[in-house]
Formats: sequence, C-alpha cells, structure tokens
Amino acid sequence: QQHLHQSNNPTMIMAFVVRLAVAIVACLCGEAQGFVVVAPRPGAQHPVVLLKAGPQDEQEVPSTTGPRGAPRRTSRRMPSSTRPARVRRTRPSPPQYQVATERAPHQYDHTQADARPFVDALEQVRHQDPNIDAPVFDAPMATTIAGPLIEHDHMQTHALDELFPQVAGFSQLFFSNGDFRHKLRQALRQDLFDATPAYAGLSDKARNMLLLPDSSLQGSWKCQGRRSNDGSVVLRMPTLTKVLHKFLGPTAPTGDDFLDTIGALCGSQPQTHLIDIVGITDRQITHSWHQDTGRSPNQDTYTVLLGFPKEDNYTGGGVFSHLVKLSREQWAPEGHAPQEPVLYPHAIDEKYIIRPQFSRGQEIILYRDVDVLHSAPDVAYRSSVMRFM
Repeated sequence: QQHLHQSNNPTMIMAFVVRLAVAIVACLCGEAQGFVVVAPRPGAQHPVVLLKAGPQDEQEVPSTTGPRGAPRRTSRRMPSSTRPARVRRTRPSPPQYQVATERAPHQYDHTQADARPFVDALEQVRHQDPNIDAPVFDAPMATTIAGPLIEHDHMQTHALDELFPQVAGFSQLFFSNGDFRHKLRQALRQDLFDATPAYAGLSDKARNMLLLPDSSLQGSWKCQGRRSNDGSVVLRMPTLTKVLHKFLGPTAPTGDDFLDTIGALCGSQPQTHLIDIVGITDRQITHSWHQDTGRSPNQDTYTVLLGFPKEDNYTGGGVFSHLVKLSREQWAPEGHAPQEPVLYPHAIDEKYIIRPQFSRGQEIILYRDVDVLHSAPDVAYRSSVMRFM
C-alpha cells in the first residue's frame, strides 16, 4: 500500500487492483490456495503474484519430558513439494423436484377408533338374526370348480354329552362354569405348546407370551398311539387330564381322549391340525369370505369348531364362524396349494349369512369345507373358538 500510495501511475494502480481482485476471487472459490500478492518494488510496473512457501519441515526435537523419561517421538510431515495436491469434491446440488408436504387422503384422515369403531359386542350380537334357514348361495363369481348340488345338511351340531356319554353333566358344566372352561382351555394350550416340536427350544419369555389367553396357538390334536420304551401309554396331554378329572370326576376322559374324540369328527382323512383362535373381540369387522382348503378328502372330511363363550349360561352368536350355504359343492382349482385358503373377495347379501348360535348341548358345530363359505364373525363375543381339521 505504501508503494502504491507513492506511485502516481494510474496504469500500475489499475493492474494491481485487477490482479488483486483475481487473486481474492480465486482464493474464495477454493481454486488458488497458497497464493500471495506482493506489492511491486520501486520502479516495477506490476505487482507480483507468488506461490506461498509451504510449512517448513518440522525438526525432531529430543525431549526427556515424556512419560518415564523416554524421548518423545515426533512425526515428520512430507514436504509440501512432494505431497499430492488435495482434490476438492464439489457437492451435488439438491434435487429440484417438489416435495409433498400434505398427507394423502388415506393418511391419518381419521382415528383408528373411527376406522374400526369399538362396539358393545354383547349388545350387538343380541340384535343379530341367526338366520339358520338362510337360502343357498350360488357364488356366481367363485374361482372354484363347481360340483354337484348339495342335498345334505350344510352344518351339523354336537354336544359334549353326546361325545362323552359316560360323563354325567359335561355339557351343563361347560355351559355354566367359567372357571372350568378357563382352566380346560389353559391346560390344553399348555400341553399343546409342550407337545409341538415347532415350539421346542423357545425361551420361557416366548412361552409365556404365546400362552397368553388372548393369543392364538396351534399344533396337532392327534394323540393316539403314543407309548414309552417299555410299551406303556404316555399321555400327551397330562395337564388337561388333571383338569378334566378334577372337575368331572373318575369318569372323565383323559386329555388325549378328549382331543382324539373331538378330532374324530373331522372324518376319514383329517389334517390333524388344531388352532385356538381368539380374533378381534372389541370391534366390528367386515366379513372375509373364504374356504380353508376347498377340499373334502373322501367326501367325508369336516371342519370342527368347539366354542368357548365369554360368559356363563350364554346362548347366542359371536362364538362360531359365520357361514354361507353354497348351492353346489365348490372345490379348489387344480394346482391350488392345499394349505392356502380359497378366497371369495366379494360382498354377500345379509339374507345368505348364517350366524350359528352357541348354547348348552350345542358346543360344537361342523361342516365340509366344500359346502360353505365362512368368515370370522363380524362381531365376536367369545373367549375363543378351537378349530379341528
């Protein structure tokens, strides 16, 4: 500045300003780090732009002040003349598309309670028509293979008294004693869990969670033919056996006989699958019509439901699945996986819907899977329903 002030040469002053501006812009842009602008010597015409010298090599300084008196080792940096130049990467500019700031119509436009409102299930089922004499349904949009006209009963009912005649008052006790129903169901689930290989090795925490009364649990109902190495019979359902004998006395069946007797209603070629289903019990849902397999091996294989009502002395709906009677047998298409349900994803008029009733002497219902469409009840009022296949 001193030299420029002393110089009255406008050309030199302009050139200096231009070079200085270029250097400043270059430094700000990160493209000319390490440059310095030097004022001209007296008599020179232009300022000089020089490369700034890099840091001097650090000298190794011995020291006895390090830990335990050891000499401190200092690093030696590579001379600036041999270091590779740092390459600056430019950041990509942000995308220029518009970002949505408003929610789509289906996102949180109502509360969960509004979407599937809570209901007084007991009050709802009291006003539902069982519609046992509903007309048959032709299933016009079914993807199944239609079979012959159905001339037999689409649904049958059975009583525990009928299946276990040696036990006096079985149906009445099941109907009127909630403690018996609860302990029977709990013991059955515990034994089923312990006897199912798929659950082996699970932690106690997982076991406790799966055995919570509001969770579904599945396994096999078949118990016959289990013997120890010495040939004696080994009970698969020991906890259930104790509960049955405690409440029903010496004429009670074993837990194994209880399951096998109900399972025998499934017919000549059952899957031996058992599931304890709870489902949604505090909201009204839409029917979801389907068949479990779309099959009935040997024409005599049935689905069997054992209901567990939510209160004592209960007669009414909401325990069993809802049914639609088909006019013709409907069989799964060829190649349909045997474990996959056959869906009927269409609404069905109320006049065709049967809501089977639970009552004393009607603790069990059964039907062939090719004779009906079925769905979880639109309003459930039950502890659970056990499905044997």
